[in-house]
Amino acid sequence: MFDFTTIEVTDKEQLYDQINVYLKGLVSEESDWLAGISNSCALLYQMIPNLNWAGFYLWKENQLVLGPFQGKPACFRINFGKGVCGTAAKERKVQVVEDVELFPGHIACDSESRSEIVVPIIKDDRLIGVLDIDSPNKANFDEVDAKGLIAFVDALIKYLEWPDYFV
Repeated sequence: MFDFTTIEVTDKEQLYDQINVYLKGLVSEESDWLAGISNSCALLYQMIPNLNWAGFYLWKENQLVLGPFQGKPACFRINFGKGVCGTAAKERKVQVVEDVELFPGHIACDSESRSEIVVPIIKDDRLIGVLDIDSPNKANFDEVDAKGLIAFVDALIKYLEWPDYFV
């Protein structure tokens, strides 16, 4: 049983430190990649304030395909280089978007989303997919979120067993 109650922290850095401690506890007990990313998006959705979506798009057949998530139903497929997720995948760089309406080519899967952060997941120089997090608030994400989520993705890469078709 996992009991991740709301934690009290004074800043985002402490929040991500605690989230990443919880994540390591989760994935150290189960190394299956699908189980790991399923629980990890639930963890993020529960612990990060002001979210309306948290989940994964996985690289498959030259597209990003919807994976485990928390929130409203989402777009099934995203083309490489399109929208915030496709751009993060193509550039292999974290995308922090303060206002999604100003992002060229933004794909509106949920009309309530106002800001977004997307972290590419790369193992052995191969794209596995992206971690995508949305908020109904503008400018909800910043470089502290980026740093914390990069550490989160690094833990997923380290602790989970990824099938050969990803790596």
